[in-house]
Amino acid sequence: MSEILKVEGLVKRYKELIALDHFSMSVNEGEIFGLLGPNGSGKSTCINCILSLLEYDKGTITIFGKEMTPKSYDIKEKFGIVPQEVAVYDTLTVYENIDFFCGLYVKDKATRAKYVQEAIDFVALNDFVKFRPKKLSGGLKRRLNIACGIAHKPKLIFFDEPTVAVDPQSRNKILEGIEELRKNGATIVYTSHYMEEVEQLCDRVLIIDKGNTVAEGTIDELKNMIKKSEIITIETAGLDDKTMEKIRELTNVYSVGYDGRFLKVEAGSGKHNVIDIVNILQEDGYKMKKIFSEQPTLNDVFLELTGKTLRDE
Repeated sequence: MSEILKVEGLVKRYKELIALDHFSMSVNEGEIFGLLGPNGSGKSTCINCILSLLEYDKGTITIFGKEMTPKSYDIKEKFGIVPQEVAVYDTLTVYENIDFFCGLYVKDKATRAKYVQEAIDFVALNDFVKFRPKKLSGGLKRRLNIACGIAHKPKLIFFDEPTVAVDPQSRNKILEGIEELRKNGATIVYTSHYMEEVEQLCDRVLIIDKGNTVAEGTIDELKNMIKKSEIITIETAGLDDKTMEKIRELTNVYSVGYDGRFLKVEAGSGKHNVIDIVNILQEDGYKMKKIFSEQPTLNDVFLELTGKTLRDE
């Protein structure tokens, strides 16, 4: 696949703070690329540099095979941006908002009218075209925000936390819409703190922290980077310290917890982890009610690679 976006050796300093430290990334045509990072990781700085909203100290940004600069208007017209904060005009109706933002790129009135209607159909806002944003629910505002960002049919779309504070139905509609955009030929850069969304949508993911790439790859490749490969939960009563210690001594086990009802074991890669634990419990005379074995989630990967310490905004 060809690269649509390539960032090489990007450096951005704020006086003594290095927000991006020789950061690099690439996005292939037709993929949904997840860009993740804790608060203050450099994620927003990176996006703002890519969009030429922020000057940087060193590095190159290439989009559609051309170097990106603040005056690269031929590249910018192929962008779609859906910001985290809803960015629409309260004095305009739904239709007028979409028409305005589409009109920044599409001057022909007939073509623009067609594109605006297609965007309205796409986000299912036909019943609300005459409403002003103040009368819309949070989910409808998000869908309007998306329509404004994609009406001109961009080839590269940036979604920044598009499902924040929306109900499950609206979230599902938004995620389905993003997948549909990709099917229609768009390439998407997606940021979110909802790891289950990223796991559902993204072909590849890059995790950035302190201005550097911490990890990059497919979801499965990222999961293989951490030592936790299996989480085993067993319901059993009266577990004593002696049995717990036997389980801890198993080769693949690195974490054991018990809350009086559920034994939780985190283990590395192994074909017989569950069997080995069950054998110990049976030998020591314990009865088991329920046994669960789960694979690690992207959230587990994210926390292990970036830490569990709270970050400031």
